[in-house]
Parts: sequence; structure tokens; C-alpha cells
Amino acid sequence: MSRTNTRSPQYSPEAGQNSESVLSHGLKQRHLSMIALGGVIGAGLFVGSGVGIAAAGPAIVLLFMGTGALVMLIMRMLGEMSAARPSTGSFSVHAEEEVGSWAGTTSGWMYWLMLCAGVAAEATAAGTIMHQWVSFIPAYGWVAIFMVFFCASNLTAVKNFGEFEFWFSAIKVTTIVAFLVLGLLGILGVFGDAPGTSHLTGHGGFFPTGVAGLAAGLLTTISGFAGLETVTIAAAESDNPSRNVARAVRTAVWRIAVFYIGSMAVVVTLVPWNDPKVAKNGPYVTVLDTLGIPAAGTIMQIVVLVALLSAMNANIYGSSRMAFSLVSRGQGPRFLSKVTRGVPAAAVLASCVFGFAAVIAGIVWPTTVFAWLLNIAGCSVLVVWSIVCLTQLKMRRRLEREAPEQLSVRMWAFPYLTWLTFAAILGVFAVMAASPDGRQQLIGTAAVVAALAGAGHLKQRRDQRAAATS
Repeated sequence: MSRTNTRSPQYSPEAGQNSESVLSHGLKQRHLSMIALGGVIGAGLFVGSGVGIAAAGPAIVLLFMGTGALVMLIMRMLGEMSAARPSTGSFSVHAEEEVGSWAGTTSGWMYWLMLCAGVAAEATAAGTIMHQWVSFIPAYGWVAIFMVFFCASNLTAVKNFGEFEFWFSAIKVTTIVAFLVLGLLGILGVFGDAPGTSHLTGHGGFFPTGVAGLAAGLLTTISGFAGLETVTIAAAESDNPSRNVARAVRTAVWRIAVFYIGSMAVVVTLVPWNDPKVAKNGPYVTVLDTLGIPAAGTIMQIVVLVALLSAMNANIYGSSRMAFSLVSRGQGPRFLSKVTRGVPAAAVLASCVFGFAAVIAGIVWPTTVFAWLLNIAGCSVLVVWSIVCLTQLKMRRRLEREAPEQLSVRMWAFPYLTWLTFAAILGVFAVMAASPDGRQQLIGTAAVVAALAGAGHLKQRRDQRAAATS
């Protein structure tokens, strides 16, 4: 497909962006490092991973090793592109520039949809927790409070988002480190008898549920990593985008893998994978109760609440910046490009309104509209990652020809690992297609992707005709 290769104004060599230079640059290196480290550590790890353990058994460790490796490769690709060409639109801008408007539109709006659906799910879960503690305020009342608070905070200076996320992530990281230390002591027998390998080889063995269990657990593990891309979006609003995103990516990828893999290894070693409490109460609570840690349930409930609020904060930020970048490039309603005091206020409000509308849909139509939205959001990250792979293949080759000095971060074993990553993502799609629920998700996602790609293609054709007549 031919297209006019007009360089995006956001690719200004002086600042890495042009139309987005009106945004403030209030984020520091410490903000980005903690956003990269804590951005993918959410309630999915502390609670949702229990569902994966119940589905796959001890083999969940291998699944997290595989998905962790996939995530590290995606993160490396994003780091390479964002360090070379920092932009608030991140991979969406790169996709438009390298592949075409259809790719930028599809990846950008799919990501926006995923983040907004995440805001709704996280706000609902956080409201449920708070209602248990303060019952005279209904759960939806707490949802409204959280939505208003984080919408207001994101309407102020970007450094407020950075500070909230820094401390939220610090709490999550500290919790995981403490859990790993306590778990190691438990494995060594400091808290009672050492379990040895009894839970790894007993209860049906290391692969107790077979291939079907691995397939079910695969989807759970992948969804737990969604959101890692936020750091490459945030980098454009830091004081030195190229340097900061490079450092954040280098320091975060292996730590994220260690946290996830280490946590799962501790859980399946210390408690039986088929203990009903693992899926019901969450693996962290189950392990801490087993070790005799007092008030384990309350402690983890507080941490889960922090993780949910952190994800809300990050998703409102990421969705608003992605929407702002898209409309700044003519891929959405122009009124969303309004900037107030260095903040894309209209895009923040639009993302919050959509997120709150999704919350209402979850109350009124929980099994239809809201379920459909969550299904689409669940596949969105795979669509985005596949486009990231294709974009990085083209962008790397072009930069090697035109500006090799901008490649401060390089994808390992290029292009072989990029192609391997793309093949792995296609493999996940194939696994989904093998199950009825997975096929339903794929059909809904394919419809949305086709609509977005079609709109992007039409814009691309209009741009080509305009360029031809100018």
C-alpha cells in the first residue's frame, strides 16, 4: 500500500515533538523509574493471579516466565522507539509514521479504550472495598469520589500525577519485596516446617490441569502486564525524554519479571495450588495466613486498594494523553486538543466521563454492554503489541539509515527477536480462538479493529490526495 511519507510535526528534532510541546514537562527521572516499575504491578498480581494458579497449577511459574519474557521484549521495543522519538502518543505516533494512519488510529484508540475500561473496573473494585469499611456510603458513591478526585488531580500539573504514582508504586514494590523475603524464609522453614517440593510435585504434579489449564492461565498472565506502555507516554512530559525513558526501560524490565515470577514461585511452593482460598482470597493473603502473619487479610486489602487507585490514576493519565495525541494528529474530535496550563484538560475530562459511563454500564448492563467492553479491552493489549512489533521493524531500519545516533536503546538480536515476539502474539490469538470465550473476545475485537483501521485508512487516503494536489 503506498502512502505519502510526511513526517509528523511531533518529530521535531529539537524537542521530539511540536504540537505537543504545549504540554508541561514536570516529570522527573524518579517518577518515570517508579512508573515503569510499578505501572504493571496492580490488583491483577495481588488477587487476580490466583485465578491463573487455580487454572494452571504450579506451571503458572512457567507461564509467567514466558509472558514476562514477552513483556520484556515489548518494553525493549517501546524503549528503543521512544528514546529515539519521544512523543506523548508513543507507539501510536510511531505506527502512524512508519506503517500508516490506519495503524496509528487503531493502536491509539484501542489503547484508549483499554485504559478507560480499566478505569471503570478498578474504580468499581476500589468502591467495593471502601464500602466494606465505610458501609454508610454505597459502593457507587465511593466510585464517584475516586473518579472526581483523580480527574481533578489529573487536571492540575502533571507533577501531581507523578507524585501520586511514585508513592503508590513505592508501596506496591515494598509490599512485593517484603512478601518475597517472608516467602523465602517460609520456604527455608523459619515459619514452621519447610515445604520442600511437596506442593510442586503433589496434588496432580507440576502440570495438573494439562494443556487446557495452561491455555486458560495464559490469558490471565498476559492481562496482568497490560499498562506497561504508560512510561513511554509519560516520558514525553519529563525534563529529558530520551535519556529518562532509556533509563526507566533498562532498570524496569528485569525487575518486573523477577517480581512476578518470584511471587508465583513462592506461592506455589508454600501452598497447594488447588487450595480454594488461593483463588477466593488471593495468593498473597493465603501465603501470609499460612506463615502466620497477623492481620494478613487487612494488610493485603489495603495494598490492593492502593494498587487499584494507582492503576486508576495511571489509566486516566495515559488515556488522556493518548486521546490528546490522536486528536492533535487529526484522528478525533478537535475539541479534545484543548490545553489548560500545560494539561490536556478536555482529553482528561473525556476519558473520565467515558470511564464513569462504563461504571454505570457495569451497574445497569453488567452481562451485556460492560462484559462486551471488558472483552474488547482484554484483547486490546495484544492488538497494540502486534502493531508495536511491525512498527519497530520499520522504524529501526529507517533510523539505522538516517539517524543511527538516535538509537540509544537497541532491541536485542534485531530483527530475530522482534519476529519471534510477533509470532508469539499470533500464537496467543490462536490459543484464544480455540476456546468459545476466546473466540467471542476475538470477534468483538476484530469488529472494533476493522472500524478503526477503516477510519484510519480513509484519513490516509485523504492525506495522500491533499498532498498530491498541493
